[in-house]
Amino acid sequence: MNSFGQKLRFSTFGESHGKAIGTVLDGVPAGLDIDEKFIQSELDRRKPGKSEFETARKEADKVEILSGVFEGKSTGTPIAMIIYNTNQKSKDYSNIKDIFRPGHADFTYFNKYGIRDYRGGGRSSARETAARVAAGAVAKLMLKQLNIEVFSGICEVAGIKADEFDYSYAKDSIIYALDKNKEQKQKDAILEAKNNHDSVGGVSRVVIKGTPCGLGEPLYYKLDAILADAMMGINAVKAVEIGDGILAASSLGSKNNDQIRANGFESNHAGGILGGISNSQDIVLNVYFKPTPSIFQSQHTVTTTNEEVDFELKGRHDPCVAIRGTVVCEAMAALVVADMLLLNMGSTMEGVSKYYNTILIS
Repeated sequence: MNSFGQKLRFSTFGESHGKAIGTVLDGVPAGLDIDEKFIQSELDRRKPGKSEFETARKEADKVEILSGVFEGKSTGTPIAMIIYNTNQKSKDYSNIKDIFRPGHADFTYFNKYGIRDYRGGGRSSARETAARVAAGAVAKLMLKQLNIEVFSGICEVAGIKADEFDYSYAKDSIIYALDKNKEQKQKDAILEAKNNHDSVGGVSRVVIKGTPCGLGEPLYYKLDAILADAMMGINAVKAVEIGDGILAASSLGSKNNDQIRANGFESNHAGGILGGISNSQDIVLNVYFKPTPSIFQSQHTVTTTNEEVDFELKGRHDPCVAIRGTVVCEAMAALVVADMLLLNMGSTMEGVSKYYNTILIS
């Protein structure tokens, strides 16, 4: 499937070395102010080639809105956006035409479809996530009107963990580091791996502030389940934690329970979600990215005819995919919350009556 969401649903299209990538976002309420500069600024945060900590592929990632917007406002019809690819070097992949790259989706795509676009991974490339960021930017514009914000940053690189979580600092950090005291060590680890023709993994921490209580649909469209679904659908993500995550498994109920007082919760081990429904606290996620599988060392693999070979990769790749990946995590989180807000509007008859009685009276 190439679509995600229910009331707010988006689809993406395109391949890494095709003419363009893009998205169609359906379900955006009419009358939303569409700030094209903001949408472009979100894409600029994710775009490649900004520093030595990213792939050398330089793409402008200039987004063009094709439909669904008139005189700066959404019309309620599908919003289509396109981003043209301008800096492909497809010849770099000629040596893997008949070879499966270890750690990539080459093997599974070929065995599922009997054909694959070997140029940069085609549809399985993280290049597609630019389209998700474009869609997520529109979702953020919706959330902004409701005073809901999504932040993220890198809290771990190559096992080097942040002790502080400063989201303001992360915005200006070249690697989106949350802890300024750990940033240089994290940078050094990335460059060391890069110089050794290797790569490192990392962890993105995402926080959603301002969500009302009640978002999430029991039992099979729970907020935490869909957030995890959204994050696991991002390239290279191998695990997602909500709140304390795996630490909860080694805790006691007396410690893990978020006790409640008249002025709110005393703690937030649950990460803002109880029973799959938001409880109005900050929603907190940790998203774990594996090391970029594209490394420039000799590796063992097989060909499409199952012949064992050794090969060395060419091309331009991120030494730590988590860095730009954290921007994608933000986008997906925004899309999930915006979708849940629209779904929640009809959760009570009182809410439905309030909306339609207002229209009838006016």
